[in-house]
Amino acid sequence: MSEGHPKERADAARNRRAILDATRALLAEHGAEAITMDRVAAAAGVGKGTIFHRFGSRAGLLHELVAEPARTLMDAVTNGPPPLGPGAPAAERLLAYFEAMTRVVIDNVELFVAYQVVPPHPEREEFHGFWAAHITALLREARPDLDAETVGALLLAPLGSELVPNLVRAGAGDRLLSAVRELVESVLRTGG
Repeated sequence: MSEGHPKERADAARNRRAILDATRALLAEHGAEAITMDRVAAAAGVGKGTIFHRFGSRAGLLHELVAEPARTLMDAVTNGPPPLGPGAPAAERLLAYFEAMTRVVIDNVELFVAYQVVPPHPEREEFHGFWAAHITALLREARPDLDAETVGALLLAPLGSELVPNLVRAGAGDRLLSAVRELVESVLRTGG
């Protein structure tokens, strides 16, 4: 019985990757509306039951796709090299974070559109709490005169707005990156 377990785990890992890759491909090619369990199953070459068994629901599948880049960014912020990771001045780290987060959103815009309309996953609050604490701490250090918690939330909010998919779908991702940087820089340089 234990001899069958490693093969089973390899098959499960292969199926998991096939499902995630198929979902990403459908999002990239057809947008958020294309993500149905039937379409994902057909594209991944697995049964719909395999997806439900592995991810529980469409929301669980989308959460797993969102969680991959979120965890990678969290690790870079916590353990990576400066300026995104520790060791750089707070203002540089804040700019690096917003650039990295904006790139994650641009690279996964259809996924984020789909994810916004599914029931929240418990880990979603953990991610949001991590970003909020990180931004707040950096703002407190860089601009102690601000209400860092509120200003940080206001800086992050536009990345979840309808403006972002509109710009990215129009091919204006670079404009978005520049505008986010200008917004953060304006907060960092104002005051005194």
